[in-house]
Amino acid sequence: MLDKSAAQSKPRTSGPLAGFRIVEFAGIGPGPFACMMFADMGAEVVTLDRVGARKNLKSIAGRGRKVVELDLKAKEAVAQVLNLLANADALVEGFRPGVMERLGLGPDVVLARNPRLVYGRMTGWGQHGPLAQAAGHDINYISVTGALAAIGPKEKPVPPLNLVGDFGGGALYLVVGVLAALLEASKSGKGQVVDAAMCDGAASLMSMFFDMTAAGRWVEERESNFLDGGAHFYGIYECSCGNFISIGSIEPQFYALLRQHAGLSDAEFDTQMDRKAWPALKQKLVQVFKTRARDEWCKIMEGTDICFAPVLTMAEAPKHPHNAAREIFIERHGVTQPAPAPRFSRTPSAIRDAATADIAELMSEWKGGR
Repeated sequence: MLDKSAAQSKPRTSGPLAGFRIVEFAGIGPGPFACMMFADMGAEVVTLDRVGARKNLKSIAGRGRKVVELDLKAKEAVAQVLNLLANADALVEGFRPGVMERLGLGPDVVLARNPRLVYGRMTGWGQHGPLAQAAGHDINYISVTGALAAIGPKEKPVPPLNLVGDFGGGALYLVVGVLAALLEASKSGKGQVVDAAMCDGAASLMSMFFDMTAAGRWVEERESNFLDGGAHFYGIYECSCGNFISIGSIEPQFYALLRQHAGLSDAEFDTQMDRKAWPALKQKLVQVFKTRARDEWCKIMEGTDICFAPVLTMAEAPKHPHNAAREIFIERHGVTQPAPAPRFSRTPSAIRDAATADIAELMSEWKGGR
């Protein structure tokens, strides 16, 4: 893991979104994460925050921004924002439906000033529907889409952090939507509204499982399928040291390697896809993996086609040889954090520092063109 603070403190000259200007209305969760990705990819992102917010300018999700504090209840501030948006390529906001309209910054008003603008809206429930005005969090959005019911042990569902709704179904779909709309605007000259709802995205992420259910290959009972912990060859096992390893030996050739390296010569293991046999075979593997420490299993299995990996904590992950070799994590201002992803061969992403800015100066800069 390298400290790239010095190298990356220089003005950015690269990134596939270099030259694009995005205005972010400060929020929490998926909106800032999406704008972190835009900033990493070279876009100039200006975050409009409330007066006195005193944001931590070294936060990971807030990296790469110019931060302006404004009182959006003041008409003068709204006028300034409209002038800034007149020269922006995209806007990102994560308020409940109707809030931007009440501020005088709704799509109709903003697009009238800048017809090319892409107006990105990030919500949990979406811009319309019976729940549109209700409060909610990731756990609620993935609850109504079938995702949460499929995750966890037989006893009850377990929330997979807030990765499926907030970041997978929310931020990443917002990024895809905004980028697609920017691409279309470059051809048509017209912007549009991107309605990115976490429940929409979470449902979309479940496409493969709806497909397998329709084909009779998936049953709606947790720990009963080959990807939900039901199968002995796809799961997490504790080692003698108390740490864990993960096995994903789905394909027959990978399963054969698992048997070879774990010493699974028992004929019962011959019937890999017999669901009725899975519980008993899983218990046998539980005992097998408890005979050695995690590091020992790594020496035996890591790097083979077993589909094996140690289960690492966030403190351990940056030190793993593969992660270190690819510099997946970097240290910046004493904070270990994920490096920009994905990677680009010709216009690489990079991390810039966040900094406070003056909106009058920004308006002057943006009026001057790119």
